[in-house]
Amino acid sequence: MLPIKPHLWFDNNVVEAAKFYTGLLPDSHVIYSNAIPMPGGKCDVVEFTIAGQPFLGINGGPGLKINPSISFMMHFDEASAVDQVWEKLVAGGKIMMPLDQYPFSDRYGWVEDKYGVSWQLMLRAEDSAERPSIVPSMMFTGAVAGKAGDAIDFYSSIFKDARTGSVAPRPEDAGPDKAGSLMYGDFFIGGTWIAAMDSAHPHGFGFNDALSFLITCDSQEEIDYYWSALTAGGTPGQCGWLKDQFGVSWQVASSVMFEALKHGSEKQIERVVEAFRKMGKVEVGVLEEAYRGGE
Repeated sequence: MLPIKPHLWFDNNVVEAAKFYTGLLPDSHVIYSNAIPMPGGKCDVVEFTIAGQPFLGINGGPGLKINPSISFMMHFDEASAVDQVWEKLVAGGKIMMPLDQYPFSDRYGWVEDKYGVSWQLMLRAEDSAERPSIVPSMMFTGAVAGKAGDAIDFYSSIFKDARTGSVAPRPEDAGPDKAGSLMYGDFFIGGTWIAAMDSAHPHGFGFNDALSFLITCDSQEEIDYYWSALTAGGTPGQCGWLKDQFGVSWQVASSVMFEALKHGSEKQIERVVEAFRKMGKVEVGVLEEAYRGGE
């Protein structure tokens, strides 16, 4: 299967945001940009990579706002590179943790950029485990604080390529955070490294649909499997969207949709999107028929 793609929901500036993000690091570029028909007009969809990590962004309107419950860790080998990217991200943004020396990193900072996306910039330690330049990071807060370890176990039970990386539980209670909750942990699923941590402090945010994880499937069998597994204890939604038992949003999608967006004619895209909008769990055969147009 393809790597998991973080899916970012913007109001109306996804094209501008994608151009900005692909200017941050080497090995970053826009893969394709297209517009899909929606009630009241069209909305832009852009697939892009940042340092090899794929993303999908959409202009979904003002209904959803990205928050720091899911951020992106950027790993650097040189402090000067940390500083350069920090200066780009902090412009028009909001500092959440100042760029400074911390016990876990000689150069670290947490910033929410001008588009509302959060980034944790970190200088690699010489003895650190090898990780990609970009790692999505989930913060379990509010009602799911203390559940990060359970979530890692849950996701690892679903994905066949799963393995656990570094895990750092709290040795004792620390304020509202209980002993055994995760200060940090990371795990590999669906060709993608993801980090997780617990924080029982009152942050005022939690997981929502504005930042979801997109799984692209080639067959109905794959879609059925991931849909069933991830909705266990969670909530199924429309158009392949779901919330898992921890409130994290996922999209279980068909590669037919993205084939249409990349290579389809305007009529093909219209037919596929019209069929897609009527679905809960995605039906590959229906999308394929719409793409072919009955030919």
